[in-house]
Amino acid sequence: MMPEDLRTILMFDWLENDLLLDISACAPASSDASFRRYFRVKTSTEQFIVMDAPPAKENIEAFVRVAKLLTQSQINVPAIFRQNLADGFLLLEDFGSQCFLDRLNDSTASDLYQSAFDSLFKLQNQTPTQDSGLPSYDEALLHRELAIFDEWFLEQLLDISIPSAVWQTIRSLLTASALEQPRCCVHRDYHSRNLMVLDNDSPGVIDFQDAVIGPITYDLVSLLRDCYIAWPEQQVEQWALNYFERLQQAALVNCSQAQFKRWFDLMGLQRHLKAIGIFSRLHLRDGKSNYLDDIPRTLNYVTAVCAAYPELAEFNDFLHRHVLPAHHSISNAA
Repeated sequence: MMPEDLRTILMFDWLENDLLLDISACAPASSDASFRRYFRVKTSTEQFIVMDAPPAKENIEAFVRVAKLLTQSQINVPAIFRQNLADGFLLLEDFGSQCFLDRLNDSTASDLYQSAFDSLFKLQNQTPTQDSGLPSYDEALLHRELAIFDEWFLEQLLDISIPSAVWQTIRSLLTASALEQPRCCVHRDYHSRNLMVLDNDSPGVIDFQDAVIGPITYDLVSLLRDCYIAWPEQQVEQWALNYFERLQQAALVNCSQAQFKRWFDLMGLQRHLKAIGIFSRLHLRDGKSNYLDDIPRTLNYVTAVCAAYPELAEFNDFLHRHVLPAHHSISNAA
């Protein structure tokens, strides 16, 4: 069932009157955590994805720019056939509807993740950090992201406040760890919903428009400690170690295994705190309450890392004394 609104009317006008496509079918293609929408359109001979990105809310130029950059790095991103930047529409290659999350299980995980590692390695090894046009994952951005957890999860969803000294300690620790890492191109949402299973040159990589130059462990921990699917920690650590050795051989990192593991853990903590805040915001502001289901899995990653590092003891105590009981209470009331 197609939604009928001013933007779909504008989209059909572009497709049929400007591009002269004879559209035989159109349906929503996927849901998204942003203001973007995707539609699958068919003609008598071809099939495409149309991105609808309202210019007032989404930066479609960034998608076009990053797509070109990643294509040059041999990352398989959707081809952009036509673009309408003024109105916020793109006509894209259709990667189908099978993402990694749909196909991952104990028997498929090894092959699927290996293809994801191969694509990630190309992203990190073949994308220039100088003159890429990508913004820096700097202190200000790290702090803005962490603030989403404080504002939307703690204050808005749970109605609790974190002691300023505890919050300042966690912010400083996570920011310092992120900024001391080797820098590379970071997709920033490299996980099972944004990797598409293809017959050739899999995975297809989508949702890359927020790419930055930043910490080398970010995408790896996004993939392995995925907010949408969890694996046994022993398996996660083995995958991470194997990838660390690959980075070492390519001289992309020059550190001990223990140092890399610490970077990996703390980077994951930063990402998961941000994600919990975003899931809360999607529920409270945007009415997308299905994302609340992903908070418990993501909180489990947070508490596991906090328990492993003595310098996180105060934050861990705050989580167990205040956050987990409050979250349990609202979850039971829902």
